[in-house]
Amino acid sequence: NRGHLEVIITMKLASFSTAQGASYGVVGAKGIVDLRRYLGNQFPDLKALIAGNGLAQVAQHVSATPDYQASDVTWLPVIPNPDKIVCVGLNYQDHVVETGRDNTEQPAIFLRLPESQVGHRPPILRPRESTHLDFEAEIAVIIGKAGRRISQKDSWSHVAGYSCYNDGSVRDWQRHTIQWTAGKNFAQTGGFGPWMLTPDHIPPGTKLTLSCRLNGEPMQHATTEQMIFRIPKII
Repeated sequence: NRGHLEVIITMKLASFSTAQGASYGVVGAKGIVDLRRYLGNQFPDLKALIAGNGLAQVAQHVSATPDYQASDVTWLPVIPNPDKIVCVGLNYQDHVVETGRDNTEQPAIFLRLPESQVGHRPPILRPRESTHLDFEAEIAVIIGKAGRRISQKDSWSHVAGYSCYNDGSVRDWQRHTIQWTAGKNFAQTGGFGPWMLTPDHIPPGTKLTLSCRLNGEPMQHATTEQMIFRIPKII
C-alpha cells in the first residue's frame, strides 16, 4: 500500500481597504497577502471568490510575501456585500431566561442590512436617537454554496467558514414593536470580523465558544452546545 499524505491549510480570509481601495486577502503570521493582486481579474471580492469555488486557488498564494501588515489596512466586514444577512434571535437558553421570554417552537428570524455593518476595529456607533446600544456576541456562519430546502444532513457542505459578529442592538428601538428590525439596523452597529476561518479546521458539530468583554470585563460566555436551534437546523 502506498502512503498518502494530505496537507490541510487552514485559511483566515478577510476584506479590507487601503489607499489603493477595497480588496481581500489571506491573513497569516507574517502579514496579509492581497489576493486581489493575484485573482482580482477572476474574483473581484471575497464573496465572488467563495461563490466561484475559488478557495482552492488560494492555497498557492498563502506563502507569498505579505503585501500588508494589519496596521496598514482598515478592516471591512468580512463579506461587505452579502445577498442577505439572516439572524436568529433568542437562540441561547441563558439569553432566553435573561429576557424572561419563553422558548419558541421555531427559530426567531430577523434580517440585517449590509449598511448596518462595520469591520473590525472601526467603532460601533450609538445613534443619537437612543442611549440603549447593547452588545451581543454571535457566531457568523458564511454560506458559500447556494441552495434551497437543504436537509440538515447536507447543511455542512454549504458552509464556507465562520467568523465573529457583534450584533449591536439599539434596545428601545428593537422593542418598539414585536418586530426587531429597527433596533438591529442602525448604521455601523453590527461588527463583523476581523476574518473568516475556513471549515477545514472546524469539523461539523465542533463545540465553539463565544464571549464578549466590555472594557476587559467578561459580559457574555456561551458555547454552541447551549444553542436551542443548532446550525444545521437553522440552515
